[in-house]
Amino acid sequence: LRRMLDKGLVATVNSDDPAYFGGYVQANYRVSAQALRLERDEVAALVRNGITASLMPKSEKAALLAEVDRVLAACGS
Repeated sequence: LRRMLDKGLVATVNSDDPAYFGGYVQANYRVSAQALRLERDEVAALVRNGITASLMPKSEKAALLAEVDRVLAACGS
């Protein structure tokens, strides 16, 4: 994931059918960050990429990206 981010690729962390496979997205972010020793800015890039790459309307993407920025600012990032 880090190499993908370093190369400018739109890498994302996701989940698919978490009720069946147990892979909830927040857990997938946590495990990825721990296993790969990702920095906060790298995890934030993955979150932003996931929002940007989604199929939701642009207005919803903009609102979620603004919320990510708000939360990161509140956490000192």
